[in-house]
Amino acid sequence: MVFSMFSTALRRARLWSIEGDGARCRVCERRCFIQVGRRGICGNYINVDGIVYHLGYGRISAIESRPIEIKPLFHYWPNSTALTFSSWGCNFYCPWCQNHYLSFRIPSIEDTVIPPEEFLRKAILNGDEGFSASFNEPTVNFDYLVDLAELALKEGLYFMVVTNGYLTIDAIDMLLKLNVDGWSIDIKGCPKMKRALVNIDHSIVYRNAKYIADRGGHVEMVYLVIPNTNDFNECIEWIIDSHISYLGHSTPLHINRYYPAHKWREPPTSIERLRQIAEKARSEGIEYIYIGNVGDPQLESTKCPKCGKMLIYRHSYRVWEFNLDRDGDRYRCPRCGYTIPIKGRYIPWKTTYI
Repeated sequence: MVFSMFSTALRRARLWSIEGDGARCRVCERRCFIQVGRRGICGNYINVDGIVYHLGYGRISAIESRPIEIKPLFHYWPNSTALTFSSWGCNFYCPWCQNHYLSFRIPSIEDTVIPPEEFLRKAILNGDEGFSASFNEPTVNFDYLVDLAELALKEGLYFMVVTNGYLTIDAIDMLLKLNVDGWSIDIKGCPKMKRALVNIDHSIVYRNAKYIADRGGHVEMVYLVIPNTNDFNECIEWIIDSHISYLGHSTPLHINRYYPAHKWREPPTSIERLRQIAEKARSEGIEYIYIGNVGDPQLESTKCPKCGKMLIYRHSYRVWEFNLDRDGDRYRCPRCGYTIPIKGRYIPWKTTYI
Protein backbone atom coordinates (compact mmCIF):
# COMPACT_ATOMS: atom_id res chain seq x y z
CA MET A 1 0.00 0.00 0.00
CA VAL A 2 1.34 3.45 -0.94
CA PHE A 3 0.95 6.22 1.66
CA SER A 4 2.13 9.16 -0.46
CA MET A 5 -1.23 10.89 -0.08
CA PHE A 6 -0.84 10.78 3.71
CA SER A 7 2.76 12.01 3.90
CA THR A 8 1.72 15.44 5.17
CA ALA A 9 0.07 13.77 8.19
CA LEU A 10 3.22 11.81 9.11
CA ARG A 11 6.33 12.82 11.02
CA ARG A 12 9.66 12.34 9.29
CA ALA A 13 11.78 9.89 11.29
CA ARG A 14 15.14 10.88 12.77
CA LEU A 15 17.07 7.61 12.66
CA TRP A 16 17.21 5.91 9.28
CA SER A 17 19.43 5.70 6.22
CA ILE A 18 19.03 4.99 2.51
CA GLU A 19 20.12 1.48 1.59
CA GLY A 20 19.81 -0.03 -1.90
CA ASP A 21 16.23 0.21 -3.12
CA GLY A 22 14.89 0.80 0.37
CA ALA A 23 15.78 2.26 3.75
CA ARG A 24 17.25 0.97 7.00
CA CYS A 25 15.54 1.94 10.27
CA ARG A 26 18.08 2.64 13.04
CA VAL A 27 15.79 3.06 16.04
CA CYS A 28 15.99 -0.47 17.43
CA GLU A 29 18.43 -3.33 17.04
CA ARG A 30 16.18 -5.18 14.63
CA ARG A 31 17.34 -2.55 12.12
CA CYS A 32 14.49 -3.30 9.73
CA PHE A 33 15.10 -2.94 6.00
CA ILE A 34 11.97 -1.18 4.76
CA GLN A 35 11.07 -1.11 1.09
CA VAL A 36 8.92 1.67 -0.40
CA GLY A 37 5.32 1.35 0.78
CA ARG A 38 6.25 -1.07 3.54
CA ARG A 39 6.50 -0.86 7.33
CA GLY A 40 9.08 -2.17 9.76
CA ILE A 41 8.25 -5.06 12.09
CA CYS A 42 6.80 -2.76 14.77
CA GLY A 43 4.37 -1.23 12.29
CA ASN A 44 5.30 2.32 13.26
CA TYR A 45 7.91 3.23 10.66
CA ILE A 46 7.05 3.34 6.99
CA ASN A 47 8.95 4.07 3.79
CA VAL A 48 7.08 6.66 1.74
CA ASP A 49 8.74 7.43 -1.61
CA GLY A 50 12.19 6.65 -0.19
CA ILE A 51 11.76 8.57 3.07
CA VAL A 52 11.09 6.88 6.42
CA TYR A 53 8.24 8.40 8.39
CA HIS A 54 7.00 7.73 11.90
CA LEU A 55 3.43 6.68 11.21
CA GLY A 56 2.71 6.06 14.89
CA TYR A 57 3.86 9.51 16.03
CA GLY A 58 1.59 10.74 18.82
CA ARG A 59 -1.08 8.11 18.18
CA ILE A 60 -1.64 7.36 21.85
CA SER A 61 -3.44 4.25 23.09
CA ALA A 62 -3.61 4.95 26.86
CA ILE A 63 -2.97 7.75 29.37
CA GLU A 64 -2.94 7.44 33.15
CA SER A 65 -1.23 9.09 36.11
CA ARG A 66 0.53 6.27 38.00
CA PRO A 67 2.96 5.72 40.89
CA ILE A 68 6.58 5.29 39.84
CA GLU A 69 6.79 2.13 41.98
CA ILE A 70 4.41 0.29 39.64
CA LYS A 71 6.88 0.46 36.71
CA PRO A 72 8.70 -0.95 38.73
CA LEU A 73 11.29 1.63 39.72
CA PHE A 74 12.04 1.50 43.45
CA HIS A 75 15.17 3.68 43.56
CA TYR A 76 14.00 6.52 41.29
CA TRP A 77 11.96 9.50 42.52
CA PRO A 78 10.34 7.45 45.31
CA ASN A 79 6.61 7.96 45.83
CA SER A 80 6.28 10.27 42.83
CA THR A 81 3.66 9.95 40.11
CA ALA A 82 4.30 9.93 36.38
CA LEU A 83 1.91 10.71 33.56
CA THR A 84 2.07 7.31 31.89
CA PHE A 85 1.22 6.74 28.25
CA SER A 86 1.48 4.20 25.47
CA SER A 87 1.22 3.98 21.71
CA TRP A 88 0.57 0.97 19.44
CA GLY A 89 2.77 -1.93 18.39
CA CYS A 90 5.98 -3.56 19.56
CA ASN A 91 9.29 -4.85 18.22
CA PHE A 92 9.25 -8.13 20.21
CA TYR A 93 5.68 -9.52 20.31
CA CYS A 94 6.10 -11.69 23.42
CA PRO A 95 3.44 -14.43 23.35
CA TRP A 96 2.74 -13.88 27.10
CA CYS A 97 2.22 -10.11 26.76
CA GLN A 98 -0.37 -8.79 29.22
CA ASN A 99 -0.85 -5.66 27.11
CA HIS A 100 -1.19 -7.53 23.80
CA TYR A 101 -4.27 -5.51 22.87
CA LEU A 102 -1.89 -2.52 22.59
CA SER A 103 1.34 -4.22 21.57
CA PHE A 104 -0.10 -6.45 18.84
CA ARG A 105 -2.12 -3.71 17.19
CA ILE A 106 -0.22 -1.47 14.76
CA PRO A 107 -1.09 2.24 14.38
CA SER A 108 -3.43 3.52 11.71
CA ILE A 109 -3.42 6.81 9.83
CA GLU A 110 -6.95 7.34 11.19
CA ASP A 111 -5.83 7.25 14.84
CA THR A 112 -6.00 10.58 16.66
CA VAL A 113 -2.68 12.33 17.29
CA ILE A 114 -2.13 13.98 20.69
CA PRO A 115 0.54 16.71 20.42
CA PRO A 116 3.33 16.54 23.03
CA GLU A 117 2.42 20.06 24.20
CA GLU A 118 -0.98 18.72 25.30
CA PHE A 119 0.70 15.97 27.29
CA LEU A 120 2.90 18.51 29.02
CA ARG A 121 -0.12 20.58 30.08
CA LYS A 122 -1.89 17.50 31.44
CA ALA A 123 1.12 16.45 33.53
CA ILE A 124 1.40 19.92 35.04
CA LEU A 125 -2.32 20.06 35.84
CA ASN A 126 -2.15 16.58 37.43
CA GLY A 127 0.78 17.58 39.60
CA ASP A 128 2.88 14.71 38.24
CA GLU A 129 6.63 14.87 38.75
CA GLY A 130 7.40 13.37 35.36
CA PHE A 131 6.50 11.18 32.41
CA SER A 132 6.60 7.43 31.85
CA ALA A 133 6.45 5.71 28.48
CA SER A 134 5.03 2.29 29.30
CA PHE A 135 2.32 -0.35 28.61
CA ASN A 136 3.67 -1.13 25.13
CA GLU A 137 7.29 -0.84 23.97
CA PRO A 138 8.29 2.88 24.02
CA THR A 139 10.94 2.37 21.34
CA VAL A 140 8.27 2.21 18.63
CA ASN A 141 7.22 5.76 19.55
CA PHE A 142 10.79 7.06 19.54
CA ASP A 143 10.37 10.37 17.70
CA TYR A 144 7.45 11.33 19.92
CA LEU A 145 9.52 10.51 23.01
CA VAL A 146 12.27 12.83 21.80
CA ASP A 147 9.88 15.76 21.29
CA LEU A 148 8.08 15.21 24.61
CA ALA A 149 11.35 14.74 26.51
CA GLU A 150 12.62 18.05 25.19
CA LEU A 151 9.53 19.79 26.60
CA ALA A 152 9.81 17.90 29.90
CA LEU A 153 13.43 18.92 30.30
CA LYS A 154 12.55 22.59 29.93
CA GLU A 155 9.83 22.28 32.58
CA GLY A 156 12.00 20.33 35.04
CA LEU A 157 9.95 17.12 34.80
CA TYR A 158 11.67 13.75 34.80
CA PHE A 159 11.24 11.20 32.02
CA MET A 160 11.51 7.42 32.29
CA VAL A 161 10.74 4.42 30.10
CA VAL A 162 9.62 0.83 30.70
CA THR A 163 11.37 -0.98 27.88
CA ASN A 164 12.76 -4.23 26.54
CA GLY A 165 16.02 -2.35 26.11
CA TYR A 166 16.51 -3.27 22.43
CA LEU A 167 17.31 0.24 21.19
CA THR A 168 20.32 1.21 19.12
CA ILE A 169 23.08 3.21 20.78
CA ASP A 170 22.17 6.18 18.55
CA ALA A 171 18.61 6.13 19.89
CA ILE A 172 19.80 5.82 23.49
CA ASP A 173 22.19 8.74 23.07
CA MET A 174 19.41 11.01 21.82
CA LEU A 175 17.21 10.16 24.80
CA LEU A 176 19.98 10.50 27.38
CA LYS A 177 20.87 13.96 26.07
CA LEU A 178 17.29 15.01 26.83
CA ASN A 179 17.49 13.64 30.39
CA VAL A 180 15.50 10.47 29.81
CA ASP A 181 17.32 9.03 32.80
CA GLY A 182 14.98 6.42 34.30
CA TRP A 183 15.11 2.97 32.69
CA SER A 184 13.08 -0.04 33.83
CA ILE A 185 14.49 -2.72 31.54
CA ASP A 186 12.87 -6.11 31.03
CA ILE A 187 14.91 -9.30 30.82
CA LYS A 188 12.94 -11.55 28.49
CA GLY A 189 15.27 -14.52 28.62
CA CYS A 190 18.71 -15.83 27.73
CA PRO A 191 20.69 -17.21 24.76
CA LYS A 192 19.63 -20.84 25.40
CA MET A 193 15.90 -20.09 25.56
CA LYS A 194 14.11 -22.17 22.92
CA ARG A 195 10.36 -21.64 23.18
CA ALA A 196 10.05 -17.92 22.39
CA LEU A 197 12.06 -14.87 21.28
CA VAL A 198 14.76 -17.12 19.86
CA ASN A 199 15.76 -14.49 17.30
CA ILE A 200 16.61 -11.91 19.97
CA ASP A 201 20.21 -11.25 21.03
CA HIS A 202 19.57 -10.97 24.77
CA SER A 203 23.11 -9.74 25.45
CA ILE A 204 22.23 -6.47 23.68
CA VAL A 205 19.84 -5.69 26.53
CA TYR A 206 22.69 -5.82 29.04
CA ARG A 207 25.02 -3.94 26.71
CA ASN A 208 22.49 -1.13 26.57
CA ALA A 209 21.79 -1.20 30.30
CA LYS A 210 25.50 -0.78 31.02
CA TYR A 211 25.79 1.98 28.41
CA ILE A 212 22.96 3.89 30.08
CA ALA A 213 24.27 3.39 33.61
CA ASP A 214 27.80 4.41 32.64
CA ARG A 215 26.40 7.73 31.38
CA GLY A 216 24.45 8.61 34.48
CA GLY A 217 21.13 6.99 33.73
CA HIS A 218 19.29 5.07 36.42
CA VAL A 219 18.70 1.40 35.57
CA GLU A 220 16.63 -1.28 37.26
CA MET A 221 16.34 -4.73 35.69
CA VAL A 222 13.08 -6.72 35.69
CA TYR A 223 13.12 -10.50 35.26
CA LEU A 224 9.67 -11.96 34.59
CA VAL A 225 10.11 -15.63 35.51
CA ILE A 226 8.06 -17.80 33.14
CA PRO A 227 7.76 -21.50 34.01
CA ASN A 228 9.20 -23.94 31.46
CA THR A 229 10.44 -21.02 29.37
CA ASN A 230 13.14 -18.84 30.99
CA ASP A 231 13.29 -20.37 34.47
CA PHE A 232 15.80 -23.19 33.90
CA ASN A 233 19.02 -23.11 35.89
CA GLU A 234 21.34 -22.22 33.01
CA CYS A 235 19.15 -19.24 32.12
CA ILE A 236 18.98 -18.06 35.72
CA GLU A 237 22.75 -18.29 36.06
CA TRP A 238 23.26 -16.36 32.81
CA ILE A 239 20.94 -13.57 33.97
CA ILE A 240 22.59 -13.24 37.39
CA ASP A 241 26.11 -13.40 35.93
CA SER A 242 25.22 -10.83 33.26
CA HIS A 243 23.65 -8.54 35.83
CA ILE A 244 26.79 -8.54 37.97
CA SER A 245 29.34 -8.33 35.15
CA TYR A 246 27.53 -5.55 33.25
CA LEU A 247 25.87 -3.60 36.07
CA GLY A 248 27.54 -4.52 39.33
CA HIS A 249 26.03 -5.46 42.67
CA SER A 250 24.10 -2.28 43.52
CA THR A 251 21.75 -2.18 40.50
CA PRO A 252 18.28 -3.33 41.61
CA LEU A 253 16.94 -6.63 40.26
CA HIS A 254 13.18 -7.25 40.27
CA ILE A 255 12.21 -10.91 40.09
CA ASN A 256 8.56 -10.91 39.08
CA ARG A 257 5.83 -13.49 39.04
CA TYR A 258 4.27 -14.41 35.71
CA TYR A 259 0.56 -15.05 35.17
CA PRO A 260 -0.96 -16.64 32.04
CA ALA A 261 -1.77 -14.08 29.36
CA HIS A 262 -2.43 -13.88 25.63
CA LYS A 263 -1.14 -17.11 24.00
CA TRP A 264 0.88 -18.48 26.95
CA ARG A 265 -0.81 -20.94 29.29
CA GLU A 266 1.96 -22.07 31.61
CA PRO A 267 0.81 -21.91 35.26
CA PRO A 268 1.72 -18.87 37.38
CA THR A 269 5.27 -18.91 38.69
CA SER A 270 5.48 -20.54 42.10
CA ILE A 271 6.49 -18.20 44.89
CA GLU A 272 8.97 -20.82 46.06
CA ARG A 273 10.75 -20.67 42.69
CA LEU A 274 10.89 -16.87 42.89
CA ARG A 275 12.40 -17.10 46.37
CA GLN A 276 15.00 -19.61 45.15
CA ILE A 277 16.10 -17.28 42.36
CA ALA A 278 16.18 -14.31 44.73
CA GLU A 279 18.29 -16.23 47.24
CA LYS A 280 20.75 -17.28 44.53
CA ALA A 281 21.06 -13.67 43.33
CA ARG A 282 21.54 -12.52 46.92
CA SER A 283 24.22 -15.15 47.54
CA GLU A 284 26.07 -13.84 44.47
CA GLY A 285 26.16 -10.39 46.05
CA ILE A 286 23.32 -8.45 44.38
CA GLU A 287 22.28 -5.97 47.07
CA TYR A 288 18.77 -4.91 46.07
CA ILE A 289 16.49 -7.79 45.10
CA TYR A 290 12.72 -7.52 44.97
CA ILE A 291 10.04 -10.13 44.31
CA GLY A 292 7.10 -8.56 42.53
CA ASN A 293 3.57 -9.36 41.37
CA VAL A 294 2.85 -11.27 44.59
CA GLY A 295 1.53 -8.44 46.80
CA ASP A 296 3.88 -8.99 49.74
CA PRO A 297 5.25 -5.67 51.12
CA GLN A 298 8.16 -7.43 52.80
CA LEU A 299 9.39 -8.66 49.41
CA GLU A 300 9.07 -5.21 47.81
CA SER A 301 10.64 -3.10 50.57
CA THR A 302 14.24 -1.93 50.83
CA LYS A 303 16.53 -2.96 53.67
CA CYS A 304 20.07 -1.76 54.21
CA PRO A 305 22.47 -4.29 52.63
CA LYS A 306 24.97 -3.63 55.42
CA CYS A 307 23.00 -3.58 58.68
CA GLY A 308 19.55 -4.86 57.64
CA LYS A 309 17.53 -1.83 58.80
CA MET A 310 14.18 -1.30 57.07
CA LEU A 311 14.70 1.81 54.95
CA ILE A 312 11.78 2.03 52.50
CA TYR A 313 8.53 0.23 53.26
CA ARG A 314 6.29 -0.18 50.20
CA HIS A 315 2.72 -1.39 50.01
CA SER A 316 0.33 -1.33 47.04
CA TYR A 317 2.93 0.46 44.91
CA ARG A 318 3.28 3.37 47.35
CA VAL A 319 5.93 4.34 49.88
CA TRP A 320 4.56 4.21 53.45
CA GLU A 321 7.86 4.70 55.28
CA PHE A 322 11.01 6.42 54.04
CA ASN A 323 13.79 6.11 56.61
CA LEU A 324 16.86 7.54 54.89
CA ASP A 325 19.14 10.45 55.69
CA ARG A 326 19.83 12.83 52.82
CA ASP A 327 23.38 14.06 52.27
CA GLY A 328 23.30 16.40 49.26
CA ASP A 329 22.36 14.21 46.30
CA ARG A 330 23.01 11.03 48.27
CA TYR A 331 20.85 9.01 50.63
CA ARG A 332 22.31 7.05 53.52
CA CYS A 333 21.15 4.49 56.05
CA PRO A 334 20.48 6.40 59.30
CA ARG A 335 21.86 3.52 61.37
CA CYS A 336 25.17 2.63 59.68
CA GLY A 337 25.66 5.37 57.08
CA TYR A 338 25.72 3.00 54.09
CA THR A 339 25.05 4.84 50.80
CA ILE A 340 21.78 3.75 49.16
CA PRO A 341 21.46 4.47 45.41
CA ILE A 342 18.45 6.74 44.86
CA LYS A 343 17.94 8.90 41.76
CA GLY A 344 15.80 11.99 42.24
CA ARG A 345 13.90 13.21 45.30
CA TYR A 346 11.60 11.38 47.67
CA ILE A 347 8.09 12.81 47.27
CA PRO A 348 5.94 12.89 50.44
CA TRP A 349 2.31 11.89 50.17
CA LYS A 350 0.14 14.32 48.22
CA THR A 351 -3.17 15.72 49.39
CA THR A 352 -4.66 14.74 46.04
CA TYR A 353 -3.84 11.80 43.77
CA ILE A 354 -5.21 11.39 40.30
